[in-house]
Order: sequence, then structure tokens, then C-alpha cells
Amino acid sequence: MKYSNLKRIIPLTLLASAATLVVAAPAPVTDLNATATSSAPASSTSIERLERLIKSRNQIQLQLQQQLDGLSEELSEMRGMVERNSYELDQMLERQRQLYIEIDTLRTAKPVPVVTPTEGAGDTGASGSYAADTNENEAYQNAVDLILKKKDYAGATKAFQEFVVAYPDSVYSSNAHYWLGQLYFAQKNDIEAAKSFAKVVSYSDSNKRADALLKLGELAKRNNNKAAAEKYYQKVLTEYPDSTTAKTADKQLKSL
Repeated sequence: MKYSNLKRIIPLTLLASAATLVVAAPAPVTDLNATATSSAPASSTSIERLERLIKSRNQIQLQLQQQLDGLSEELSEMRGMVERNSYELDQMLERQRQLYIEIDTLRTAKPVPVVTPTEGAGDTGASGSYAADTNENEAYQNAVDLILKKKDYAGATKAFQEFVVAYPDSVYSSNAHYWLGQLYFAQKNDIEAAKSFAKVVSYSDSNKRADALLKLGELAKRNNNKAAAEKYYQKVLTEYPDSTTAKTADKQLKSL
């Protein structure tokens, strides 16, 4: 009996000792410093990621702004081109309109017939008469036709230039110079226009002299030379008081 009780007591004692060891075992200690240290890299990584995002956003905004600036500049250039083309078109249309006006004023002029030397033998020197030279008549008529029929103003300019050189003493000289003046005036070649109209004025018996004086006044007015314009308009009124040209000159004079 004692031996069997001893055998039961020993295991119980061992179990009690083990339980005591378990209960007496120290509780685990948490290192706060270690925890703080381990969480630091995570926070640093988040900040760096945020900084990269901000930097990337700023770069995108900069690129967009640069693109907008470039588009704005291109738009300004295109607007400038449109305005310049519009201005040039308006100028071209105005020149064409002026030329049509000048041509219309001359449509009522008597056509120049092509005559033979015998038919025109007695017609020399006076304004409005016919030339004795058939080639001269044809050359002049062809130049006029380039304007009135073919609307070839560049060709007409060249034809009249050649005519006044080939026939400097032609009975058509004053009219040829007047046509040249009209063509130059419509093209806004004011220097050559003034030369041509001044040449017409030098022909005292020319039936286009009053109109040439009026044109010289308009050229002076267009170039802001009020004194010269007034002089030419007044000359028309003085020398051709009862003409239609004088009425136009009077209106122009009052508008200065």
C-alpha cells in the first residue's frame, strides 16, 4: 500500500511543479523603441511616394502649360495671316474696282477705227484725229482692246508702254499716256501714274487734259499732299469751269 501511494504521489508532484513553472514564467516584454524603429521606414516610404506624385503632377502641369502656350502662339500667327490675307484681298479688290471705274468713264469715248494711209492722209497732229500709219492705228486699237474687250490690264500696260516709245509723235500720244496713267493709278503705282498724267497735261489741246489734272489732284490727295491736290483741283475749275470734270474737282476740293 505504501509503495503504490508513493507511485501516485510522484506524478502529482511533477505536475504541480510544472504548473508552478508555467505560472511563474515571466510575461513577454514589448520593446516600444523597436516598434517605433520598425514603423519609421513605412512612413518614410509613404512620404517619398507622395513627393514623387506631386513632382509628377507638377511636370504634367508644366508640359500642359507649354503646349497651351505653343497653341496660343500658333493661333496668333494664324490670326495674323488671316488678317494680312484679308487686307491684301481688300486691296486687290479695291484696285480692281478703281480700274473698272476708270474704264467705265472711258467707255463712251469714240472707238478708233483702223484707217488706210489715204483715208488718214490729212489727219495729223490734232488731238482726236487719225494717224496716217495703219500700223500705228492698229497698235493703238489693239492696246485699247486689251483693256475694254480682253480685260488684260497687264498686257495693256505693256502695249501702251511700247506704243509711246514706238510712236512718240503719234496723234494718239496724249490718249495713250492717259490710258497708262489710268492703269498705273488702278495699280497704285502713283509715281508712274503721276508721270503719265503730267505728260497728258503737257498736251494743251488734249481732250483728256482736264481729266489728267483731276487725276493728279487725286494722286496728291491719296498721298496726303493737300496743297498740291488743292492746286490741281483749282486749275481744273479755272481752265475748264463748265465741264463735268470741273464739277468733280469742286466736290473733291470741298472734301479736303
